[in-house]
Amino acid sequence: MRGELYRGPPETGLLIAPLDEFTAVYHRASGITHLLTEPAPQILAILGQGALSLDALLDRLGQDYDLTDGTREALAARLAELVEAGLVEAEWVERA
Repeated sequence: MRGELYRGPPETGLLIAPLDEFTAVYHRASGITHLLTEPAPQILAILGQGALSLDALLDRLGQDYDLTDGTREALAARLAELVEAGLVEAEWVERA
């Protein structure tokens, strides 16, 4: 069975500065600064610790944070945005 894993950049790859309701994230590899809102900074924090599947990430976010829109579909959409921005990598892996 194939599944997708998501991985964030290493901890040293980002500079993060909270700015009221936004979080500024400077991505060292690209030289681009992104302005993010929740739960994107939390997603990056968790994925910076190691690669996770969509379902595992949803579980971790639910345990660690109070999600207002904690659905699988909403998380998949936010991950797609982070992948397109270059802040998260998605890779297909074989799983038993």
